[in-house]
Amino acid sequence: MGRFSATPSEQLALLKRGVDDLVSEPDLMKKLERSYKENAPLRIKAGFDPTRPDLHLGHTVLMNKMKQFQDLGHQVIFLVGDFTAQIGDPTGKNETRPPLTKEEIKENAKTYVAQAYKILDESKTELAWNASWFDKMTPS
Repeated sequence: MGRFSATPSEQLALLKRGVDDLVSEPDLMKKLERSYKENAPLRIKAGFDPTRPDLHLGHTVLMNKMKQFQDLGHQVIFLVGDFTAQIGDPTGKNETRPPLTKEEIKENAKTYVAQAYKILDESKTELAWNASWFDKMTPS
């Protein structure tokens, strides 16, 4: 039907592979059925704080799941945590996550986006930056 490449049942079977329940299966099925019936894609978003120059293997697990949603006809939002990356580890216990300058974050974000588009279809991905709403606040 319309923009979708599979029925809600087929979508659910694919999407639940390799994941724990974050949204219950019945709730996800209801969302998929409504989306299918109304021919309106789900909006799937995931945020990534550019605290290092490269994405790591753990990021690819989530991005592969996002790609599945995308391939099924849903809208994917790749959210760059350019504001939250400035904070680092507020407890001071994690030295691998120091506070970064805006310039460091900007450079890291460039590589994150380029790497994300090796998995996600750029033409079907909405790119968002959390500083667009958090910049009114300060990181300390």
